[in-house]
Amino acid sequence: MLLDSIRTQLDTLSKSEKKVAITVLKNPDLAVSGNITALAKNAQVSEPTVVRFCRALGYDGWHEFKLKLAQGLALALPPGDEAPLPDDLAADLVNKICSRSINTLLDLRNNLKPAAIEQALDLLARANKIEFYGQGSSGIVASDAQHKFFRSGVPTVAYADPHIHSISASLLHKGDVVVAISQRGNSAALLRSVQLARKAGADVVALTPSGTPLAELATVLVPIDLSFNIDPYTPISARLAHLVVIDILAVGLALKRGPEFRKKMQNAQKALQKYDLQLDSYFRHPPKA
Repeated sequence: MLLDSIRTQLDTLSKSEKKVAITVLKNPDLAVSGNITALAKNAQVSEPTVVRFCRALGYDGWHEFKLKLAQGLALALPPGDEAPLPDDLAADLVNKICSRSINTLLDLRNNLKPAAIEQALDLLARANKIEFYGQGSSGIVASDAQHKFFRSGVPTVAYADPHIHSISASLLHKGDVVVAISQRGNSAALLRSVQLARKAGADVVALTPSGTPLAELATVLVPIDLSFNIDPYTPISARLAHLVVIDILAVGLALKRGPEFRKKMQNAQKALQKYDLQLDSYFRHPPKA
């Protein structure tokens, strides 16, 4: 995912920093095996430029960047980059799709910044109301998030219709939080709703790639940097990454609410199980007419 993050942020880098980025993308193994002097020489820039490049990506310097790059390359599964082909057998599809999903989750674990998750949880824990906005496949993620978060005891709702979430955004207040979800971060309708939410005084947690217009509008950015335009099936992995981040936030919020809240959640689960048992018994032994 670090390489995908570099691709996503290419346009935000300076001309000299972009030289470093392109050099790393062309030969990441060389960047890991060599030192900062070798990378600077290959990119035809100075060593301070390499350091600025690393910091532009959110790392303290060369050593932290090199460590994260090495971890990402070590964990990556090569088959995950293979695109499904028309003549693939079922076994091929199982290997390719599962490997791609595994790669996505490994990259997410390796590169997701705990500080960003903590900041997002702090906002969500103080929220009077939480609204999830997304469109297309991100709208599906928003609906899933609402299903998981409504048990937090905070009023939650999900909107995938741009007209509806723009109206709702304009009615928010200080203390409300919007979680804006986007795989590309440049949807004009979603950006408009986020702007309206910020204008109304609400905070915005953005689940989107770094360096995108949506990322710039966020109170807290949880960067999910994935590559696009590889093949038509890429959004499957992108959606998986977003769903896992939603799970992390939902569990984190439940833990922040304390033991009393967790007890309430357990009671709700028991009530649901009791209802399912009663319903099952009804169908097994329906009342006689």
